[in-house]
Order: sequence, then C-alpha cells, then structure tokens
Amino acid sequence: MSTYILNIETATTNCSVALSKDGKTIALKEDNDRSYSHAERLHVYIESVLKEAHISATDLSAIAVSKGPGSYTGLRIGVSSAKGLSFALDKPLISVSTLMALAYQVELQDGYIVAMLDARRMEVYSAIFDANYRQIRETQAEILEASSFAEYLEKGKVYFIGNGVEKTKTLIQHPNAVFIEDRLPSAKEMSLLAFNKYKISNIEDVAYFEPYYLKDFVALKPKPKS
Repeated sequence: MSTYILNIETATTNCSVALSKDGKTIALKEDNDRSYSHAERLHVYIESVLKEAHISATDLSAIAVSKGPGSYTGLRIGVSSAKGLSFALDKPLISVSTLMALAYQVELQDGYIVAMLDARRMEVYSAIFDANYRQIRETQAEILEASSFAEYLEKGKVYFIGNGVEKTKTLIQHPNAVFIEDRLPSAKEMSLLAFNKYKISNIEDVAYFEPYYLKDFVALKPKPKS
C-alpha cells in the first residue's frame, strides 16, 4: 500500500505544498509572494495537489509541516493548518526541519552546506551540514561578521543557501565561499525527510506541537564601556 504524505512549507515568503508518494514528490504547488498571503493560498494549493494526484484527503497517510525556524507569521499559519488537518483526518503529524530541507537543495561531493534564513538587520538563522546532510552544528541565530563560518571555510568549500545569502555575500569574501542565490525552502525537499520519519513513527503530539521560532535570541552586541 502506497504512503501519501502532504507536505506544507510556509516558513518564508514561499507558500509551498507538495504531495509525496513513498518519499517521492508527485505534485507541487508553490508561489513566492512577498506579501505573505499564505492564509488565502495554502488551502487552495492543498486542494490543487490532491486533485492533480487524483486522491482525496482521506487517502493521506500523514501530514508533514516545516517546523522552523523562519517567519513567525508564516510558521504559525502552516503549523495551524497542518495540525487542523491532522486532527480532522486523524492522521499523524510529522515535523521537518526547515533548514535541513533547505540544505537538501544542494548536491555536493564534499564540503559543507550553510542553510540560512534572513532575520532582522545583519542576523540570520543558520545550521551547518556536511556532504551527507548530517547536521554538524546546531541551529543558531547569529549576527553576521566578516569572520563568520571561518572554521569551515578554512577546511573546504562552503555552500551558502537561503534568503540569508544576500547579506552574507557582502561580508564574507573567502575563496571557498559559494553563494547559491534566490533559493527558499520548498515542500519538495520535505518529501523524503517526512517519509523517513513516517517509517519509524517519528511523529508529533498534535495537541502540544509548536513551531520552532528560535525567539529567545536577542541580537544585541554589548555596548562599549565609557
């Protein structure tokens, strides 16, 4: 029996919905509208991918959602919708790391991937992965500097991806830095990650699950002493 998973990604301006069958994306609907009109479009996109695949919501095996970090508004809309569907359909809820799914857009033989999302001012949310997509540094909120990620840049190529790239490339001039521009998290890369979690019953408690906002970080530098 096939496993159909509905994947929802709303952590950034990209409102993205994918339907997967046994870990492979079979339908995708997304649009990067900078107005954050996810609330209006999300359910239209869900209906669209189900119709394209000729299945009904009751045929789904699970609902997967991008858990963050990212936009507070976007994450709240996506998680609320996913929890509502999971509860109404009595299907398990799966959460997928936004930055890990973003890292899967990069194909490499060696080196590192820095998946990064824009925060305020010169701050980004980032996580670092090796060539096998193993996360080798925890997710952090950090203020960018010219020396950021130097430890990894000295070891080999570092591929930066996400909407935090634009301001990163203005600071980091290292020859090992590779900037992949105009990329946002997409539900497409969630398909395999969600399927792998489904196979081992790595699911969330629908009643208590909350997005990973990473909001406890205060991006302030200490003031110099007078």
